[in-house]
Amino acid sequence: MASNKELFEALKLLEKEKGIPAEYMITQIKKAIVTACRNLYGGNENVDIKMDPEKGTFTVKLLKTVVEEVEDPNFEISLEDALVISKRAAVGKEVGIPLEPKKFGRIAVQTARSVIRQGIRDGEKDQMLVEFQSKAQEIATATVERVDPVTGNATLKFGNAVTVLLKSEQIAGEVLREGSTVKVYVAGVREGERGPRAIISRTHPDFVRRLFEKEVPEIYDGIVEIKSISREAGSRTKMAVWSEDSEVDAVGSCIGTRGARVNAIVDELGGEKIDIVLYDEDPKKFIAAALSPANVVEVALAEDGTKACKATVPDGQLSLAIGNKGQNVRLAAKLTGYKIDIRPESGFWGEDEDDGKDKTDSE
Repeated sequence: MASNKELFEALKLLEKEKGIPAEYMITQIKKAIVTACRNLYGGNENVDIKMDPEKGTFTVKLLKTVVEEVEDPNFEISLEDALVISKRAAVGKEVGIPLEPKKFGRIAVQTARSVIRQGIRDGEKDQMLVEFQSKAQEIATATVERVDPVTGNATLKFGNAVTVLLKSEQIAGEVLREGSTVKVYVAGVREGERGPRAIISRTHPDFVRRLFEKEVPEIYDGIVEIKSISREAGSRTKMAVWSEDSEVDAVGSCIGTRGARVNAIVDELGGEKIDIVLYDEDPKKFIAAALSPANVVEVALAEDGTKACKATVPDGQLSLAIGNKGQNVRLAAKLTGYKIDIRPESGFWGEDEDDGKDKTDSE
């Protein structure tokens, strides 16, 4: 019996630092010993391994069959030699021959190291997968470990798991600093050659959805429902909300007293503007609300039944309805799912033109 307290102490340290169960590592070590024996003893992998983490000891025995005349010393042992090991030895039975770790030689050590390293990698992958899957479609708080000065991609750490927040998934204009914490939306998990990778984002519309669920109890409890969200990250978000309870002010619940709730989310998003509008089953009313802050005089749905409409606004609110570079009407179209054609109340601006300035598409 060989004492290996240092080995078991190292396994406990790995368990603590890497989150890899000691039992898992012991299984990997046993596999390594079996592999080493197979290589050293002509393919004989009939090995009896007993490991006791509590006592810090383990024994390794190579099992051979007792025979009268030995033909293959890797698998067989003579009765005479077997009786030296065990007085109960008999022809046809197996005898365990104690092996010293030194007898495994260089191959055994290298094999064990390789399997243990692979075991650590596999264990870390499993831990990362569990870590990421538990946060899928949710908001997670991570620590910024590194920001690539060239690409702008940020390496983030969640517990024992690490993943990358691409520059394209960061809010425009925000600066991530190493050592700081940041909230991200875990859109999903992707398996790769180097292990699982969380697909994370701060630009995803559902990031805003989850922030409101955390900030507004009425949404979390299901009293207020978020019907749809359209977003141009870093600039503006439109969100449609609704409640079955007519006594509940769905929009007011999201805004909060003196804007406290929505302002907390605006701060998290680095000043991104958020328009909260009331959803309505009547598409005309919903489209009119979606075009806020502009006032809408009339909404005429397409006669052919397609999801298209003409929205008439006061002449003085054309630019407000369309928004900077068409953003307001574009977000309204995404929010409602309708192609929206903005027309002035006077009927003159763009009435017979198709210059692209007064139209937007929901796609």
